[in-house]
Amino acid sequence: MAVPEIHPDDKPYWDAAAQGRLLVKRCDACGEYHHYPRKLCPYCMSERTSWNEAKGTGTIYSYSVTRRSGPVPYVIAYVTLDEGPTMMTNIVDCDLDTVRIDQKVKVVFKLSGDQDMSGPPVPCFAPAG
Repeated sequence: MAVPEIHPDDKPYWDAAAQGRLLVKRCDACGEYHHYPRKLCPYCMSERTSWNEAKGTGTIYSYSVTRRSGPVPYVIAYVTLDEGPTMMTNIVDCDLDTVRIDQKVKVVFKLSGDQDMSGPPVPCFAPAG
């Protein structure tokens, strides 16, 4: 897993990830949650956004199992968080053949870094229950 590039505006997101918490932005003007975090609300363009801790649960919207691009097969997916936004992520800690659309998942944090795994933790998802 590649090491993410961390920008100053995203530091609270990565600090929370290091503590095992998933943050999403919420617009204080229109009330919509959004991901990936950004300064302007993508719904109403307001600059009034704030960080909110997500439940860390969601549902697989779409996924793809990749078996040939590297030494280890993996699942890349879009997960719709219970708060509403959809985020691209990996599905981990499961038999890849059991992953399904509409499957309930929960956040887990995995260290990034292709070889040494020395990068910051990134949010991934595993089947819930």
